[in-house]
Amino acid sequence: MFESQKLMLYPILALLTGFVVLVWSADRFVDGAAATAKNFGMSPMLIGLTIVSFGTSAPEILVSAMASTSGAGGLAIGNALGSNIANIGLVLGVTALITQLPVKSGVLKREIPLLLGVTLLAGLVLFDQYLGLTDALMLAAALIFSLFMFARFQKSAENDELASEEEELPDMTTAKAVFWLILGLALLAASSRALVWGATEIALELGVSDLVIGLTIVAIGTSLPELAASVASALKGHTDIAIGNIVGSNIFNIAAVMAVPGFLAPIAFDAVVVWRDYGVTLGLTALLLVLALWQKPPRISRPEGALLLIGYAAYLGVLYKMSV
Repeated sequence: MFESQKLMLYPILALLTGFVVLVWSADRFVDGAAATAKNFGMSPMLIGLTIVSFGTSAPEILVSAMASTSGAGGLAIGNALGSNIANIGLVLGVTALITQLPVKSGVLKREIPLLLGVTLLAGLVLFDQYLGLTDALMLAAALIFSLFMFARFQKSAENDELASEEEELPDMTTAKAVFWLILGLALLAASSRALVWGATEIALELGVSDLVIGLTIVAIGTSLPELAASVASALKGHTDIAIGNIVGSNIFNIAAVMAVPGFLAPIAFDAVVVWRDYGVTLGLTALLLVLALWQKPPRISRPEGALLLIGYAAYLGVLYKMSV
């Protein structure tokens, strides 16, 4: 009994340490990203869609690769879908509760519809309940197309009257900004990995399946960088980075993270992944667009944030009942 409690102590310590480092590194990472955007003439939205979103998606890519090569393909798919569900329901919900998020017209016209399109492609890929090389190549092509569109969005944003509004960005030299960007990213990945390890060890001790672990504990753990970065961005007034981070991360999760099992170890999966988990992913993505259009001017405020959190809690409740 004592030995079992001692073994559980290490995962708990990993959770606590990882959380503290995650919060601190997210603050440094956002400052570095915002300053880099300013110094290189990039819009905050573009750096949120690319550097911040790719950086905060790094834990998902790492976990999916490790899961695929170790025969836990269900965890890899659950991680990708679960992270997107957590990003919208949990991350965006919490961020909107903390501060109102104005949604600029460019996001409605370009970024969110692109995310919806990539999500629909994921449904086509998952429909036959098999993820193989052809599916992975389709997702990789979607990633390349998305990066190309991000570059075009940057040019359009320069002419967008709303995007031209100035935001207060950190005043750093380029060297210092890049230093904090890289260090913050490295610590985000390391701390989230510690969180995931601790949470997964605890879940395995309780006998939870790898799919449910991927959809819940690992998905929430690997979404913590997005949560930390988005909240830190919103509190600093960089709402473009906060929203761009979530939208960009969800595109990377589908087009990059979900492609990993197809490249490394093609897998078959149960139909429940399609109708339950992918269905919730598609539903929340569509809901994001609707909520953004709900008010004039477009914004996601506290009531919408509360609605997203309630929806996410309901999804976790369904998972719990089905797993029991």
